[in-house]
Amino acid sequence: MTVLDTIIYFGRLKGMSAAAAGRSATALIERLGLGAWAKTTLDKLSKGMSQKVQLATALVNAPRLLILDEPFSGLDPVNQGVLEELVREAAAGGATVIFSTHVMQHAERLSDRLLLLAHGRKVFEGTQAEARAQLPPRLQLTAQADPSRLPGVARAVASGAARDGWQEWDVTLAPRHEAADLLQHCTANGFALRSFDLYRPSLHDVFLHLVGGA
Repeated sequence: MTVLDTIIYFGRLKGMSAAAAGRSATALIERLGLGAWAKTTLDKLSKGMSQKVQLATALVNAPRLLILDEPFSGLDPVNQGVLEELVREAAAGGATVIFSTHVMQHAERLSDRLLLLAHGRKVFEGTQAEARAQLPPRLQLTAQADPSRLPGVARAVASGAARDGWQEWDVTLAPRHEAADLLQHCTANGFALRSFDLYRPSLHDVFLHLVGGA
């Protein structure tokens, strides 16, 4: 079967009329950059092209529930971006989209909620904000004195060489301590600062923290 025939076939299996399936298949083929291969049989496609055809068969009927298993596998960065757009459009149209991935950047850009698994067991479920809260707060600050003895600081490591009496520090806060409280203490007690930046952990950091050890 050709690329076009395959996508239409799956649309028909899902209850679409021949005309509606043809229109949707044609639009998806153009959107996914498959126009030049519309009349090509599946056995002559590369892995990446075959992956895009599979995506088109899943999207052809604009489903209300879309489940994708490693959908970005085999796609180059350009086509990954196209797929991200299609996922956002499906979600904006009211569809629930569930997808699995090992690439945290995709989850970070597309997901409202996360489920992290290690050896088949759930290690986390929740929002991105809740996931990042699993890591202790970290700061990058520039100070004249060692901040390791400030209240709420669990660890302070000097980074780089000191310049003109100022040293950069990578600071980890103790559990249940907030960066704002530390800044307030420094201001109230004359602890000199030149910079004070809160480090926002990525989902990659969270994944390594929760799953890496397992």
